Amino acid sequence: MTGLAGAPVPGLAPLWTHDPVAAGPYRLVGRLGAGGQGVVYLGEDDQGHQVAVKMINMDLSDARARSQFMKEIAAARRVVPFCTAQVLFADVDGERPYVVSEFIEGPTLYRHVREHGPVAGNALHRLAVGTATALAAIHRSDVVHCDLKPDNVVLGRDGPRVIDFGIARAIGVTETVTSRVMGTTAYMAPERFRNDSVGPPCDVFAWAATIAFAAGGRPPFGSDSLFAVMHRVLNDPPDLPPLPPGLDELIRQCLAKDPADRPEAEHALMRLLGQDVGATGPLRRETVLQLGNETAGAPTPNQPLPLPRPAPPKARRQRRKPADSAESPADSAGSPAGSTDSPDSAGSPGGPGDTVAVRACDTRARYCRRAVRPGGRGLGAAARP
Repeated sequence: MTGLAGAPVPGLAPLWTHDPVAAGPYRLVGRLGAGGQGVVYLGEDDQGHQVAVKMINMDLSDARARSQFMKEIAAARRVVPFCTAQVLFADVDGERPYVVSEFIEGPTLYRHVREHGPVAGNALHRLAVGTATALAAIHRSDVVHCDLKPDNVVLGRDGPRVIDFGIARAIGVTETVTSRVMGTTAYMAPERFRNDSVGPPCDVFAWAATIAFAAGGRPPFGSDSLFAVMHRVLNDPPDLPPLPPGLDELIRQCLAKDPADRPEAEHALMRLLGQDVGATGPLRRETVLQLGNETAGAPTPNQPLPLPRPAPPKARRQRRKPADSAESPADSAGSPAGSTDSPDSAGSPGGPGDTVAVRACDTRARYCRRAVRPGGRGLGAAARP
């Protein structure tokens, strides 16, 4: 569902003087967050329906990059909206590319934990079920999230919703020429640091790290320097908070170093629901997603949201390519240096960290072991204030 204009939106910041005032058919009314990928605005159409508009901080002047980006967004739009915020459409023909998705009002999981403490009991179970349901639905559409983390889980009025799925992947497919890896260090699977293929097991790892953060208030591999976290992800067992026995076992399996040892998202969901993992078939899988959706407290998915009327085509402008950096390029997104994907995680110890672009050649295990000094302090600083 889309929101309706009128009620104040918590955390909405005023537009900056250089911010755009419109994106296609949407009037931009304020900032929801900013980070390395770009700036997220609250948009309204002429009927007062609210959406999230993410202005992407990347160059899409190349026809191949543009085609790959739209292919990934089209796949994200096919995701059944179980515990997710629907991706509506994207425009790459204007001055700046942007993606429009359903606006879910509520705090991020990171902000909730920071302000109210860890999640426990039935609330933790519902959170685990809801986010696993979303991940299973995303993977069923052959989409990989690539940046699941506490800042990409919104605690809506009707249950947890996973947002931004497919966007990091869409950006990542255009970054292959620079051999960079997009993601958030504390939630990235070991194979991503080794420049191995990105697939659903990476999301399962990130899901487990996100649930561990929710239960303990900190990521299971720390959140200090970039290379110290990388070293732990590659070499050390997770430091988990106390968890119910069944959930503890599942989280540890999902954090396995070898992606082949991790369960699929759908199997993790079935275990959370006490279902037989051996049961298969399209009807069974749809039933499991529905049960997960109901257990998490989310509403039954409606029909896909209508697309807005297309805006008049705009002439493309040539833009300079972004600087090749190993840090999150937040400055060029029009936000303060070192800001994260949302205001919730800016500069707080134990937070999820920035979405960063890491050179693949810098992430080899042997490099990480060399770069980390005794005592766990790395030579590189994390991309945060």
